[in-house]
Amino acid sequence: MIIMRNTLLSLSLVVATGLGALLHSGPSEALAKLNYDKDQARTAVDIIETLNSQHYRRQNIDDALSQRLLEQYIDQLDPAKAYFLAGDIEKFNEYRSIFDDQLRAGSLDAGYDIFNLYRQRLEQRTQWIISRLQDENYKVDFTLEEQLSLDTDLRRWAKSNKDLDEFWRKRLKNSLLNLKLADKTLPEAKKTLSRRYKNMLKRVEQQDSNDAFEAYMNALGSLYDPHTNYLSPRTMENFNINMSLSLEGIGAVLQTEDEYTKVVRIVSAGPADKQGDLKASDRIVAVGQGKTGEMVDVIGWRLDEVVKLVRGKKGSTVRLQVLPAGEEGSYKTISIRRNKVKLEEQAAQKEIFEVSDGDRLYKLGVINLPAFYLDFQAYQRRDPNYKSTTKDVRKLINELKAAKVDGVILDLRNNGGGSLQEATLLTDLFIHPGTVVQIRHTNQSINRTHRSRRPPIYQGPLLVLTNRLSASASEIFAGAIQDYGRGLVVGAQTFGKGTVQSLSPVHQGRLKITESKFYRVSGDSTQHRGVVPDISFPNMVDLEEVGESAYDNALPWDTIHRARHGTYFDIDTYLAELTALHTKRTKADPDFVHLLEQLGEVEKARDRKYLSLNEAARRQEKKDREQLAFTLENKRRSGKGIEPFATVEAYKKDKGLDKDEEEQAAEAAAKEPESRIDPDKDALLMESGYILADFIRLQTKTKSKQIAKTNTLTKAN
Repeated sequence: MIIMRNTLLSLSLVVATGLGALLHSGPSEALAKLNYDKDQARTAVDIIETLNSQHYRRQNIDDALSQRLLEQYIDQLDPAKAYFLAGDIEKFNEYRSIFDDQLRAGSLDAGYDIFNLYRQRLEQRTQWIISRLQDENYKVDFTLEEQLSLDTDLRRWAKSNKDLDEFWRKRLKNSLLNLKLADKTLPEAKKTLSRRYKNMLKRVEQQDSNDAFEAYMNALGSLYDPHTNYLSPRTMENFNINMSLSLEGIGAVLQTEDEYTKVVRIVSAGPADKQGDLKASDRIVAVGQGKTGEMVDVIGWRLDEVVKLVRGKKGSTVRLQVLPAGEEGSYKTISIRRNKVKLEEQAAQKEIFEVSDGDRLYKLGVINLPAFYLDFQAYQRRDPNYKSTTKDVRKLINELKAAKVDGVILDLRNNGGGSLQEATLLTDLFIHPGTVVQIRHTNQSINRTHRSRRPPIYQGPLLVLTNRLSASASEIFAGAIQDYGRGLVVGAQTFGKGTVQSLSPVHQGRLKITESKFYRVSGDSTQHRGVVPDISFPNMVDLEEVGESAYDNALPWDTIHRARHGTYFDIDTYLAELTALHTKRTKADPDFVHLLEQLGEVEKARDRKYLSLNEAARRQEKKDREQLAFTLENKRRSGKGIEPFATVEAYKKDKGLDKDEEEQAAEAAAKEPESRIDPDKDALLMESGYILADFIRLQTKTKSKQIAKTNTLTKAN
């Protein structure tokens, strides 16, 4: 199942290529100028009025917004500063204060002027790239000591075509080198790139007025917040398809970011999750069908068109070529067998495991919850057997209570949210009646009707485990547990998605608009900041790449009045000792140390500012990465008393790294549904168990002291 989280259409085709003198010959006559029609003009006026009256963020449609719109629009069209020249930007500055006036009047002249020039430049560059790749005399020297800058923030608009040509020369060289490192000869690499760019050129030529209008309106919407988008009738149709629960695909939530289709999160129990290689923040570069189908480059494609390639019949295979998160210039091909994401495979699961503090053995229950799900159709039919988060968790808790567990861990890692109703009802299982979440609307009215209404069914020790991909409904639940002092929240700072969107009709299409914000009972918003854990674990993803705070123009964190609520435990009194015990323990835990060392290497890769264009150096870098992974794994195994691998090849074979993509896809598809929970292979879950055991022990000690103090006072009286 693929859900389009963000329908913002990135029309940029910035890819690793090269350019030269064709641009100096003037604008191409091949592309007809795109013009808007009266329906688009009327729709633009509707969008302005809707934003002005319904959006949560109130902004004046004035010269200040007009200036921001110019910057946002250019950045979305050409994020890598790869097409426009400094002179173009200076010319565009003439529009800086007129966007607002034009839009209110139904004029789209400025927006279309910029888009038309962008489209011409894009077509010219692509034409020249193709001619260069097909030139038999075109040669590339991979022995030179050259570097490609990876930090687009450091780039400035090129002052001349000569400067821009040099930029593209290096990008083309890098693209060819990537294909060589994937075992293609230089002629094969040139042929592959030429074919890709011919496809891209065709797509540029097929762009129409709807593409220009949607790009322009989405630049406007993104000034309000990253979740406000215009959906044309064409995009709306794809949006509805992608929201369907019956959609067959790979089980990944995708969005467009700059020129790439980026993985936001992996759907638990879906095909990609079972295959195991695709990760959040990976960028999809190309898509191929079956074992041998051509890899089609999708850089710069619209999200809905990428989705069409990834989506397919159950049992068929799709191959994804990706740039792994935090890496540049190192493509990886992943084969995934398509399937439906079954509701029963997403259902809450439980396991029981034990930890010891040296004096006592603690029996702990863990409930893994991948989503806040509700079979709404069965619920509406009043089917008594409808599936829901709360029903399933209630059953699991009763089973854990029957097993006499000492405490419960609720694992919300990678839980991207879902039903607000279910988040409220789930909280009801753990706290006495009271407010769960506050919602403030555009008119500033505050709703506190989402409440716990029944006595809790579980009142024992509780720990909630989160990570950066715990979002929305997960943050509501975790925030309520933290505010009530009902249990510990442990893990990584959550996503920070604390807003609610609705679809508002405009003359043509719909406007997805942010209309309200979530607030915790403490009065703190879950927006932007998310839920900060009581005890923090290392972040498995880059906070600058994943999370609400990574988006431009995200609504800010703020506060409102707290809702009346009590507290169960004074968690703060335990945190210093719990944190000290956690720190001491993890320094000696081979699995945790291994995890930290891996993350350290990932962070080093993220911090790279330049990429070598020397073939020998790049091949050595790959060998060094494999050797380092082998060394770190053997260090972990030695620490656990496990026999180390004798060679790098033995390590790769054990990890399945020597199998081709089709073998990996077949093995993943053949897996039977099984428990997602394995504390022995999950260092973070195991450490959460030790923290909960410490919490139980410290609580017991506190209660014993209180009882002793009470008995002493009684005797004295």
